[in-house]
Amino acid sequence: MHILLIHQSFVSLDEAGGTRHAELAQYLAARGHRVTVIASTVSYLTGVPTPSPNAEGRAEEGVTIYRAYTYAALHRSFLHRVFAFLSFMASSFFIGLRVRQVDLIWGTSPPIFQGVTAWALARLRGLPFLFEVRDLWPAFAIAVGVLRQSLLIRASEWLERFLYRQADTVLVNSPGFIAHVQARGARRVELVPNGADAMMFDPQADGADFRRAHGLEGKFIALYAGAHGISNDLGVVLEAADLLREQPEIAILFVGDGKEKPALVARAAEMGLTNVHFITPVVKTEMPQALAAADACIGILKPLPMFATVYPNKIFDYMAAGRPVILAMEGVIRTVVESSAAGIAVPPGDAPALAKAIQVLAADRQMGRAMGVNGRRCVEEYFDRTVLAEKLSHVLESTATPPVG
Repeated sequence: MHILLIHQSFVSLDEAGGTRHAELAQYLAARGHRVTVIASTVSYLTGVPTPSPNAEGRAEEGVTIYRAYTYAALHRSFLHRVFAFLSFMASSFFIGLRVRQVDLIWGTSPPIFQGVTAWALARLRGLPFLFEVRDLWPAFAIAVGVLRQSLLIRASEWLERFLYRQADTVLVNSPGFIAHVQARGARRVELVPNGADAMMFDPQADGADFRRAHGLEGKFIALYAGAHGISNDLGVVLEAADLLREQPEIAILFVGDGKEKPALVARAAEMGLTNVHFITPVVKTEMPQALAAADACIGILKPLPMFATVYPNKIFDYMAAGRPVILAMEGVIRTVVESSAAGIAVPPGDAPALAKAIQVLAADRQMGRAMGVNGRRCVEEYFDRTVLAEKLSHVLESTATPPVG
């Protein structure tokens, strides 16, 4: 089967950012499917050109990638982001018209506009349309205050419902999304949860090279890895670091990039936080070493009810690496962490509680190691990407060839 994936924020394994789709595409290719991806020429994480834009397509482990023109000023303002989304929507459509012998069109959101491209290509060519919901947009954008204008909100919600109704299958990555998409018209909903490639991580590794490279030998490292965006509430982590400044053996490490990173770096400097370290984004193939250097890993989102629905990929990477999770989130992901005894959950937005959790794990390393073992076991049993990719393959195959009668 030939699958065409429209994905503006697609990240290859040699780039920084979430590589879930690159990993899944490789599994699908190994199963015998052809996978073609139309991605952006601009990094969704950093807003800068991708390392190897190529409009003619290039193959990576059996996956062909085309790069579609995207307006470059992605992070300048909300209006510029919309221009970036619309430019990719149009350019990816014309590239998609040239991809031959396709059996299924796979669109993914956010940004939701690329769902329009996938729908249009599918309907124009008489092909099945699978629409994947990775975040509940526009609900999340409204919740964090990014989307405020009433006319835009109504138009976005109409588009969301339209795509749910038009999709032959709506694919979600968290059980918390199911009720939302069903209430807005999705007919067939399938869950393939986020997870991690357990084989990519060695829980016994100590990350000594990473520690030496960043001058962190002998420290208890509490690490956050991922996007530095408005939703991630990383200012609370800085406030926790401020409460820990009298414990120089504890280091807070930020690994990644995003729109809010310059402001976070400036704020940490203003606060005089010598216990905070900002590291440039790490490509996925190097992430195992970074997580191996950590003694605990932080997952955090703003204290908004909508965020109780999410299954963040980074949490499963933390667990696969065998590191205890300090979780400042509510909802379905908290259930995973607490039911598997994989870490300590604290209320989101509560800097003193976050600082206390770091102190507890720094004082009891054996507890942290036991939590890490539990988390690794949970990923191996329920959230390993090999098993999830197999389920995804069945969903794609059944969407492309629905049962007769």
